[in-house]
Amino acid sequence: MSRFWSPFVKDLVPYVPGEQPKLARLVKLNTNENPYGPSPKAIAAMQAELNDSLRLYPDPNGERLKQAVATHYRVRPEQVFVGNGSDEVLAHIFHGLFQHDRPVLFPDVTYSFYPVYCGLYGIDFETVALDEAFQIRVDDYARPNGGIIFPNPNAPTGRLLGLAEIERLLQASPDSVVVIDEAYVDFGGESAIALVDRYPNLLVTQTLSKSRSLAGLRVGLAVGHPELIEALERIKNSFNSYPLDRLAIAGAAAAFEDRDYFEDCCRKVIDSRERLVGELTGLGFEVLPSAANFIFARHPGQDAATLAAGLREQGVIVRHFKQPRIAQFLRITVGTPEQNQALVEALRGMCG
Repeated sequence: MSRFWSPFVKDLVPYVPGEQPKLARLVKLNTNENPYGPSPKAIAAMQAELNDSLRLYPDPNGERLKQAVATHYRVRPEQVFVGNGSDEVLAHIFHGLFQHDRPVLFPDVTYSFYPVYCGLYGIDFETVALDEAFQIRVDDYARPNGGIIFPNPNAPTGRLLGLAEIERLLQASPDSVVVIDEAYVDFGGESAIALVDRYPNLLVTQTLSKSRSLAGLRVGLAVGHPELIEALERIKNSFNSYPLDRLAIAGAAAAFEDRDYFEDCCRKVIDSRERLVGELTGLGFEVLPSAANFIFARHPGQDAATLAAGLREQGVIVRHFKQPRIAQFLRITVGTPEQNQALVEALRGMCG
């Protein structure tokens, strides 16, 4: 701590990202990266930008990418916002759309960046307990609030809330912005973007880090009513007018345009997830139903922290959280069939 820090900085509790180890030959199943590479068309589009034009600023509005997203989801470009990863998009949402006179609501087990944003922007919040099966109970959110946000599928549980339930939640809070954070929706859910034209208080965020294999590019987006998008544009242009560089805009747009590659990768991850669930269930694990590219599992006879440490010794890294309700769970990214088999063999030696 420095004497030059402001009191504001001293009180911040930053988000802790998943480990990015530098060791070679690891089976890395801890940060929900896609095991398959980006679309070859996305790579080609980025390579095409490696020329003299890099001396020029990129399009501050990312129009090519907005159009690609709008075409994919059958919305209008003015309903699309793009930013430097979905985390930046979420930060602008907390800053510009959630109210400060009532608490923002989100689940007690969810993406741990949400309370960090609340601390950063001085927003009160309340956590809403998931039920015993780690599912969201929509009726628990039917109370005064300054906004509602949760991932769907939820993270780290992987559980999905159906669109009918999301509609009930939107109808119960017509005067609050409701944000559905869809980082993992392409692995088994139906996007709430289908509802944005009917609910002006709905905003849906997504990332290209997961289903489009572009975690290293840092591209996120939001889709909603043009008035919500305008608020995000005002925040963006008061913070960083050029959040996406030329390579990011070109690569992300091409990734959206290559629908066949995207759908094939999602299918492979889903198939691998179902096989992995079967393998772990056979080893005695309880695995929550997942619509994401990860699973959330616990073993009744094994301590999760001990399992995580034992896996690490064998070169397999998974994510373990220390929060009381989930301290006995492991969050395991779905890898390639070979990576998943290495995980299963390591666990078989400890749980068999």
